[in-house]
Amino acid sequence: MQNGPAVRRRKLGAELRTLRTGAGLTSGEAARLVGWHQSKVSRIETGSSGVKPADLRLLLDAYAVRDAQLRELLLMLAGSENDGDRDRWWHAYRGVLPPTYRDFISLESQASAMRTLETTVVPGLLQTADYARAVTRAAVKDLDEERLDALVEVRLARQDVLRSNPPLELCAVLDEAVLRREVGGPEVMARQLERLMEAALLPQVRLQVLPFGAGAHVGLTGPFVIFSFPSTSDLDVVVLDQLTSSLYLERKEDLRAYSEAFQALQEHALSPHDSLAYIAGIGDGA
Repeated sequence: MQNGPAVRRRKLGAELRTLRTGAGLTSGEAARLVGWHQSKVSRIETGSSGVKPADLRLLLDAYAVRDAQLRELLLMLAGSENDGDRDRWWHAYRGVLPPTYRDFISLESQASAMRTLETTVVPGLLQTADYARAVTRAAVKDLDEERLDALVEVRLARQDVLRSNPPLELCAVLDEAVLRREVGGPEVMARQLERLMEAALLPQVRLQVLPFGAGAHVGLTGPFVIFSFPSTSDLDVVVLDQLTSSLYLERKEDLRAYSEAFQALQEHALSPHDSLAYIAGIGDGA
């Protein structure tokens, strides 16, 4: 398990090592091509140090990487500024957001797909403003109104990934407790359920409900998120959210285990069509 930045450095380094060997170069030969010492290439490939976007471009040119999408993804992992739909807008909130949250948003903005199991609250990408306000107020103690407003703004701004081009593909499995827990009061919850039904109709969203009647399931161990990235599955990562931090799992066996667990949850849950009707029934007081 690693924190977010370490995961990105290691994944970026592993990908660069693969690209270098694919180009038929030793680390020493690669270093000479870009005018560096061999130890710098080694530190980057092991993830012990980061790489500036300008230096990364030198390496990608040396390795003859022409795939624009792959180059963009690797540059984003390196921390480059991006002027497209998924730029680093959250930097404006550096004084408000803890580092682990900023890093989660960074991964979310770069991902092409997100699979999430939620057992307690509605996923942030599908929350209404009032629901987000109620959740944030309950989760973070001693918030003044200005900081609370900023955190809600961030929650809503994150949702732009569902409207970008191309949009993030979101697959969410929600335990029925998420739908039954009255966050913010009856009116807030009623609007939140309506929002879920609206989102469920979007082509980039697949929403499924795990009803109480489904009994025990693998998701009882807790919520998780799996981020997938374009061009290569080697950059995929599992995120386990904790009260004060987040844990990132990057090993292939961990990714395989959580991917299989998510598939089992989808098979255990109601179909998207039946889930929509189930949410509507709860909204009607069933």
